[in-house]
Amino acid sequence: MRCFSWFAVFVASTAVTAGCAGPETACPAIGFLTGIGLTVPAPVGISRATLDACWRGQCVTRPVDLQPETTVGATTCAGTGPDSACGASMVPTGGLRGFAAVPGLPAEPVRVTVRFDDGKPHTIDVNPGFSEPNGPACGKAGPQVQLEAGPDRELRVR
Repeated sequence: MRCFSWFAVFVASTAVTAGCAGPETACPAIGFLTGIGLTVPAPVGISRATLDACWRGQCVTRPVDLQPETTVGATTCAGTGPDSACGASMVPTGGLRGFAAVPGLPAEPVRVTVRFDDGKPHTIDVNPGFSEPNGPACGKAGPQVQLEAGPDRELRVR
């Protein structure tokens, strides 16, 4: 009799939980780079950057491919209905933006040193974090950290 009651509980709980599963989420199969982003809003005298990232006694050096930074310009729309079209253009901000892929970058303390054209080191300690680029149901990606260089080339987390 005791075995029957446990079996009945198992069958009942399986039936209840099987019907409680939520809808499946479609997650896009897109790539996500692990690494460090760098923005230089006022790039006077800067045309290139090199980044050193160190953690757990190891260091890697990566070039940062700096490109002109852009933002969304004026938008135009033809109509207001569901089949109307809108457009936007990208306009330069005057700044530079780049990214250094750092495979193996951990989500733990990392010391980052950036050298611009003059070769002077600018250092910051950061904690890269995971991202959920497609929402929490699709899992975490990364880790990454985004940095910004201030007027004196000091680094801060963006």
